[in-house]
Amino acid sequence: MYPHLESAALRILSLPQDFVRRARAGVDDLGQPVEPHLAQGGEPLRDALRRAEPGEAILLASYCPFTQAGPYREYGPVFLAAQGEGAAQRASLPVDGEIPYLGASFVLRAYSRDERIVDARVSSPQAAAADLTAFFAREDVAFVLARFTAYGCYALRVERSMSGGGDIALRR
Repeated sequence: MYPHLESAALRILSLPQDFVRRARAGVDDLGQPVEPHLAQGGEPLRDALRRAEPGEAILLASYCPFTQAGPYREYGPVFLAAQGEGAAQRASLPVDGEIPYLGASFVLRAYSRDERIVDARVSSPQAAAADLTAFFAREDVAFVLARFTAYGCYALRVERSMSGGGDIALRR
């Protein structure tokens, strides 16, 4: 199995709860109607940070992970569960399981407080701890977005924990 990142110093965040509520009510971040689908199986559910089961009711919506206007502000497609679980928050990257949520490789993009890219790396479950340690050692990094390698779509957000401290380490 893949090792996974766990740290008291980081928070792994899925979609914001207000976006999840709006999307389940039928409207996405662009004010468009969301698209209901039945999962083929394996679609990345950004609200639950897991892969969809075949036949599961899911939604496809446009989402923007940014709050400030600027050249890096973008909208992209995300899948979320049509019902239920609510937004996930984790202490570790979701890289375990038969079909890991993030997969064998993923992109980590570090952003400043004004939501500009300051660094990026193609990473893996094995390299993620070192990559995130390097990013968060920089004072100009406010948060990191993980993206799926092939399509470049938003996967999750990584922030420093409010509780502070703790080394970023791999848990096996």
